[in-house]
Amino acid sequence: MVNVPETHSYAGYMPRQIQQEPEKIDFPQRLAALRKQRNITQQGLAEMVGMGITQIKRYEGGTSQPTLDAIRKLARTLRVSADELLFGTTERGPDDLRMQFEAIRRFNDDEKKVVRSVLEGLLLTHEARRWNSGD
Repeated sequence: MVNVPETHSYAGYMPRQIQQEPEKIDFPQRLAALRKQRNITQQGLAEMVGMGITQIKRYEGGTSQPTLDAIRKLARTLRVSADELLFGTTERGPDDLRMQFEAIRRFNDDEKKVVRSVLEGLLLTHEARRWNSGD
């Protein structure tokens, strides 16, 4: 049996390996870890999301909570869902397919058409197997 690392697609393009995170990690530590994994400085992240470095330091230090708009900007910049930014992988639950469908919403119309075709083919194949097996 081949051991395949678990992957997730974000923004529908690049599968990435899941980084195992400690059992309980809070938003400030998660934000800093995601930023560092992407080799982004606090100043760089601040510029990318359009806020001051002091605010990023407050978020990572746990002395300030981001607004919904800030969470959205941070999640997009770090290329993760807001769920992953806020809750990580262990608190969110196993519904990774939902996250992939959320990422597909950002596809252009041609890419969405391809996804629909693939899904329809998979669903037809699944139904044909069920029909043939008598389930």
